[in-house]
Amino acid sequence: MDVVAALTPFALVCARTTAFVFTAPPFAHGGIPMTVKTMLAVLLAVCLAPGQTAPDGAFELVTGVVTEVGIGAGMGLLASTVLSAVQSAGHIIDLEGGFQLGEAFDPLTSASSGPYARFYQMLATVLLFASNGYQMLLLGFARSFAAVPPGAALEVRGLSDALSREVPQLLLAAIQIAGPLVAVLFLADLGLGLLTRVAPSLNAFAMGFPLKILLTLVLGVVALVALPSVVSALASRAVDLILGQP
Repeated sequence: MDVVAALTPFALVCARTTAFVFTAPPFAHGGIPMTVKTMLAVLLAVCLAPGQTAPDGAFELVTGVVTEVGIGAGMGLLASTVLSAVQSAGHIIDLEGGFQLGEAFDPLTSASSGPYARFYQMLATVLLFASNGYQMLLLGFARSFAAVPPGAALEVRGLSDALSREVPQLLLAAIQIAGPLVAVLFLADLGLGLLTRVAPSLNAFAMGFPLKILLTLVLGVVALVALPSVVSALASRAVDLILGQP
């Protein structure tokens, strides 16, 4: 009975840690092997299980495991929503710079994306590891057990409210990241349009795609310079959402 009593809290904690690791960035990245994700989830459960309580009874245990999976997946989804602003900025640059024509299937995200979107997504993952942003996420997740202990009810309404608040912020952050480059590309389109009006015989738009691609490659550094601070701020925001702070 002592073994069962000790393993019951571990099962609940492990259900939450597994769902979080498999949904939250940067751990959910397709480039991280499944074995590494599983080992990380079990290690987190071993560290966080001591001192946790669990309900009695088989039915309560099964219900608790399902609830913990929902809580962990919800926290991971919130973190993923916040940090996906970087990849969304890459999609905007692909669209405005003409790189969307080279869109291909990305096996790491199981979705179709342009080169800048893939590059920004990989760069954000690297920055999370290089700047210890992943430690902030893990610390916030560990503190969530004090705010929402194992066996607590899953607040679906709170999760939906948080997601509805963060989707506009995601779009705003993506526009802020890609904004300077998008403004330059818009001015380039405007200049080509004026040039066509002045010299109709000159096919200015034939130069549009190579010119915009050149500007995107040259001026893309502007957006990259601000990316480390942006990723750090987004990681802090993700931690606040995990802890339930608006």
